[in-house]
Amino acid sequence: MKELVLGEPNDRQKLFLEDSHRYIAFGGARGGGKSWAVRVKAVLLAFRYPGIKIMIVRRTYPELRANHINPLRVLLSSFAQYKDSTKEFLFPNGSLIMFRHCATQSDIDKYQGTEVDVLFLDEATQLTEEEYDRFKACVRGVNSFPKRVYLTCNPGGVGHGFVKRLFIDKAYKEGENPEDYVFYQSLVTDNKALMEADPEYIRQLEALPPKLKKAWLMGDWNIFDGQFFEEFRDIPEHYNDRKFTHVIAPFEVPSDWRIVRSFDFGFRKPFSCDWWAIDYEGRAYLILQLYGCTDIPNDGLKWPPDRIFSEIHRIENEHRWLKGKFIDGVADPSIWDASRGEAIIESADRHLVYFAKGDNKRIPGWMQCHYRLSFNEEGKPMVYFFNTCTHAVRTLPLLQFSDTNPEDLNTDNEDHFADSFRYFCMSRPIKPLSVKSKEITGDDPLELYAPYSYR
Repeated sequence: MKELVLGEPNDRQKLFLEDSHRYIAFGGARGGGKSWAVRVKAVLLAFRYPGIKIMIVRRTYPELRANHINPLRVLLSSFAQYKDSTKEFLFPNGSLIMFRHCATQSDIDKYQGTEVDVLFLDEATQLTEEEYDRFKACVRGVNSFPKRVYLTCNPGGVGHGFVKRLFIDKAYKEGENPEDYVFYQSLVTDNKALMEADPEYIRQLEALPPKLKKAWLMGDWNIFDGQFFEEFRDIPEHYNDRKFTHVIAPFEVPSDWRIVRSFDFGFRKPFSCDWWAIDYEGRAYLILQLYGCTDIPNDGLKWPPDRIFSEIHRIENEHRWLKGKFIDGVADPSIWDASRGEAIIESADRHLVYFAKGDNKRIPGWMQCHYRLSFNEEGKPMVYFFNTCTHAVRTLPLLQFSDTNPEDLNTDNEDHFADSFRYFCMSRPIKPLSVKSKEITGDDPLELYAPYSYR
């Protein structure tokens, strides 16, 4: 009897192959051996569970054929029958591996009634979150087979945001169990077979432009093509140097620093309320954030205006950084609009939460954001974000340029914090940094106040 030779996995591939979480993501950079891991895991499941149904998905059929169908036809020539008419491998034990693509919306509609036990989404960042959800719904059944979704992925692509949210940022919505998700980072250097067979490949990656090099070679999920705020830097925790970063650990805010509250309201979309502390040099620190959906529950409760402003009032009367302080408020001018009924500002006034109208000029506003994010010669920006403000840190690096206005951002992105940030910056505009700018004097608050664990 002919022996099935699958090959030897590297350390990262082995973790992927052995894992049994419901949602397992693998990748992070080009050339990490993702396609091989998908093929091997699918074959192992087919042999292990007689009668199991497995589906492998990619954006186009040519990609499926080149990356999976053709290699498996060679590998399984003596072990399973391939039917080209249905794009399926049928195993003697009744197991099935099917191949599907979704180049258009109509392709996904065809799979509405499909039921499988295990789903592989190869290059998942090529799918939108809606497409991901519809394919994910195919994983169901009353049998005893494992029910799993495997994703392979690289930074970038239309699905970058939802994959990063689930597997990198671990920011979950209602109904998403954090214990169901796991991510295994895989770099080209982990793929010893590729390194030996094609050593030129890594040199090609090293020669890429800086942004693509960080994404494709280093697996950096904060860098991808079209990023609106290219200046934004989130340094991992193991770096001690706080220069050339925007995200820092919280420290105790001095009592005499000025506090500003900015607010962006979303009709059936997330709102963002943000508290900023201003130091003696005019540098801003995002110290607190309240973020939620006005009409779509994300924590089991909706956030109508009265609940939003009641919570803002409570925070400002209880939190030690805000209690008893005069707080300047600046907000989205649309909350003064009464054309749909009572203006949102009326609810704010009832709860003693006061705002001035924000300057809503978009391009000048974005320029002010860029000025704040820019680093001076010492590597310090004019704005920092406490790492406890997770929605700000999560959404800002994901924003992309508009396809129609190259100076604006794409409003289809999750831009609610960015709009709040813009209102704040326009309320306190600064000049762009000069290369030969005057050296900032005075004590550095990042060194004066030791970080602490904020809860």
